[in-house]
Parts: sequence; structure tokens; C-alpha cells
Amino acid sequence: MAGAGGEAWQRTARPTFRRGVRACALAVVGIVGMGHVCAAAEPDWDQAANIKDAAMRLAQIQRTQGATKAFQFIDACYRTHRLSSTYTKAFEACIAQDYLETQILTLIYGRLSPDTLKRMGAPTPQVLTSTMLQRVGSSFAQYNVSKERVAEFKKNIDEHGFPLFFKTLFPDAKMPVPNLGPGTGDKLPVEPPPAAKPDDPPADNKSPEQKSPETP
Repeated sequence: MAGAGGEAWQRTARPTFRRGVRACALAVVGIVGMGHVCAAAEPDWDQAANIKDAAMRLAQIQRTQGATKAFQFIDACYRTHRLSSTYTKAFEACIAQDYLETQILTLIYGRLSPDTLKRMGAPTPQVLTSTMLQRVGSSFAQYNVSKERVAEFKKNIDEHGFPLFFKTLFPDAKMPVPNLGPGTGDKLPVEPPPAAKPDDPPADNKSPEQKSPETP
């Protein structure tokens, strides 16, 4: 991200996310593989308002307790609310928070070199993205959420959730364009994507430090 605003949010972000992220960045990676329950009914809640509320709650945890607690909160949210036999407002909030947290970390870690990430014990942006997509795909598949519903969720996240989440965390910074890495496109999966193999080559030859968070 170019300019003083971009540098400011990166300087602000890095100390916050380094605290304990090496232990918890993948804390919720194992929450996949649940069986299908039933088709999701049409929501009786305001999806955009629910996403905004979820973004604010997660941002407050992030600001006061750090990324470790944010990931632990998401983990507990998934474990609690996916026990329901129906797709709920609370469970949709869990998915939104997982997606938002991954967006922020991907933007930050995408500016760091592989060697720096290794020294921090932090996952790469590609690992963050692939594990999040596994969780989100599994979550939607569990309740047979329709592609149209998922598309509306993604639209509301990008238009309402991420701007609010980012500005709450970094009020003086310029708004970046979220980038969840190559291959994600504009869609979220309605079923878990295939897990990436450890020896798979990256889809993009640019190193993280060569990319701008503003690049879609």
C-alpha cells in the first residue's frame, strides 16, 4: 500500500498481530468435515446488519486483546453454533468473523517476506486463505446453503463488513482492497475446496513483499 496512510496502518498492525499469532493463526483449521444437516431456510434476519454487528464485536476483541484472542473467539463460535440442526444468525456471524480476520491477516502478512514470516512463526497468506476457505466451504455445505445465498453473503461482507472492521481497527488508515490470494476470485465455496498439497507451487510467482494490499 502506497502513501503515509498505508505505512501507518502497517506499523500499527504488525505489533498487534505478532502477539501470539504463531500459536493461534491456524487454531480453527480443524473445524471442517462435519456432515450435512439440512437445507438452510431463508434467513429471518438482516444479513448486512448481522455482518456489521459481527465485525464490530470482533474488532473490539482484536483491539483490546489481540489476534490470538480473536482466533480463539472464532474457534469457540464455530464449535458452539455449528451444533445447531439449522443454519442460524449466530453461525453466519462466525463465518463472517473468520472471513474478516483472514482478510486482515492476509493483507498484513502479504507485505512481509517469506523469511520474516518464518522468523515470526506465522503462516503464509496462501495457507491462511486455503484453510479459511476449507472452513467456510465446510460450514456452508453442512447446511446446504445455496450459491445465491453465499454470493449475497460475500457481497455484504465486502460492502459492509470489511470496511467497518478495518476502519474500527485502523481509523486513520486508507482503506485497502481485500485480497485473499490467487484462485479465490469473487466467490466463496459452497463446499470445501481440495486441500492444497505442501509441495504445490504457488499460483503467483510474485513474493509477498512485491505485492500491494490494494491489488485485487
